Amino acid sequence: MKRIAAFLLLMVLSLAGSMPAQAQRMTPEQNARQSRKAIKKQAKMLKKANKKAAHAQRKANKRANRRRN
Repeated sequence: MKRIAAFLLLMVLSLAGSMPAQAQRMTPEQNARQSRKAIKKQAKMLKKANKKAAHAQRKANKRANRRRN
């Protein structure tokens, strides 16, 4: 009985130990997809920031032009 319990425990531990290692592996396709997604997100954030900065610049120019007149 102890042998069976020890064998089952050994099997469970070996399965539990191998699962996280396999879950961390990433295929080249998954890596490429994740990279494209990150690049797209970065570009979107940059576009949004540039748009906000351009708006602020236009607003500042309007204020400066009002003060001149």
